[in-house]
Amino acid sequence: MTRNDALHGKSVISKAVSVLEAFTPATPRLSLKQLAVTTGLPQSTAHRLASELVAWGGLEKVDGGGYQIGLRLWEIGALAVRGESVREIALPFMHDLFDAAQENVQLAILDGTQAVYIERVTGPGAVPTVPSPGGRVPLHATGVGKVLLAYGSDDLLAAVLAKELTRYTAHTIVVPGHLRRALTKVRRDGVAFANQEMSLGSVSVASPLLSEGSAIAALEVVVGADRSDLRRLATAVQATANSVSRILQQARGGDDRSQPAGPSQDR
Repeated sequence: MTRNDALHGKSVISKAVSVLEAFTPATPRLSLKQLAVTTGLPQSTAHRLASELVAWGGLEKVDGGGYQIGLRLWEIGALAVRGESVREIALPFMHDLFDAAQENVQLAILDGTQAVYIERVTGPGAVPTVPSPGGRVPLHATGVGKVLLAYGSDDLLAAVLAKELTRYTAHTIVVPGHLRRALTKVRRDGVAFANQEMSLGSVSVASPLLSEGSAIAALEVVVGADRSDLRRLATAVQATANSVSRILQQARGGDDRSQPAGPSQDR
């Protein structure tokens, strides 16, 4: 079945959503022809839906032709409450961590079987990274992803392993048994490393933000692969995550005396 066949007979809303989903960090601007090709919609249908979305504010026309995401979607997205309190509490600590590391500091939450970045603190000297706030990354090949997977449910791990793990670089862990052992180490140490597993030249170091024993988010620093002080950096990331976790626990009225390194059970 082609994508066009799959879209045939679907509601106008489904088709409009397919138009919006055509835009990605790699393709933030699309011509009408590109939009039609990406969605599988007839060009006349893509043009009609894009025009209606422009009138509403979900899309904007760009100079030279084509479209980009409009501010109306940003306004609506800002109303999403999941992750907002975590972001507000974590952000001052993220700035402190950036001041110390001078590298990208990122915050992510779990959504389905992916990690979604909800905040980033960066500067001109930091290692270039592709995902921006709102960007999604796989769980098995990133620091934040490994943290969320390690502290997640057995059902989550089963869902991730139900599909073949994508190999992004020669360093990506794609053997289920190897990934399980890596996650056991993350739960034991309270810190995860992704060494050039998502992209060559960069390493991410991440720790969980815990509340009532569950990881509600993951904090990471992304540095160059030639960085020699990863263990010291891991200590800083973990200490920052523990500080945020204590405040999150207090905000939820829980016991903030200590945060465990991770669940004691193995998989």
